[in-house]
Amino acid sequence: MVTKSQDRRKVRLSRALGVALTPKAARYLEKRPYGPGQHGRTKRKADSDYAVRLREKQRLREQYGIREKQLRIAFNEARRQDGLTGENLVELLEMRLDALVLRSGFARTTAQARQFVVHRHILVDGKIVDRPSFRVKPGQTIEVKAKSEALEPFQVAAAGGHAEVLPPVPGYIEVELDKLQAKLVRRPKRVEVPVTCDVQLVVEYYAAR
Repeated sequence: MVTKSQDRRKVRLSRALGVALTPKAARYLEKRPYGPGQHGRTKRKADSDYAVRLREKQRLREQYGIREKQLRIAFNEARRQDGLTGENLVELLEMRLDALVLRSGFARTTAQARQFVVHRHILVDGKIVDRPSFRVKPGQTIEVKAKSEALEPFQVAAAGGHAEVLPPVPGYIEVELDKLQAKLVRRPKRVEVPVTCDVQLVVEYYAAR
């Protein structure tokens, strides 16, 4: 369960990065579209190239709620694949189990999606998977465990309770929300992924290190 201090941290981080990391943060950003702190409203001096790239990398990392080591591993894998490294990176991150639980509408936030996976509520092809970083393959199905369906968070999800705070279900997922079932039908394409990030800046950040 997310604590109030964690909630406040997410709101502050969202304001610093200029991207809503939770529904509560989205409401705050509508009211206060500027950075946190006493200098948030004032125009800051232009950031260095490094600072701009760092912030973009942090934006991507926080939207998926992953550690730096996990992002670096995904980046190295993306670099080895054919195509544009930045686009590959987002596509690989998007195939994480916790990301797809969120996109399918089973959870309200990334943190809640991860919690559902860790607490063994989620099945992939009929088997419990408790690793949020598990890479779902096209054709695999994701569903809530039968014994967990009666829990209040999943009842809310099945009734479409998160629709107002989540983006529309992207085309790479087929979802039967009332059954709490989803299927990754194909690899996501960067243009479809509802993540705010200039991926080229992320590539430049890692290339310079």
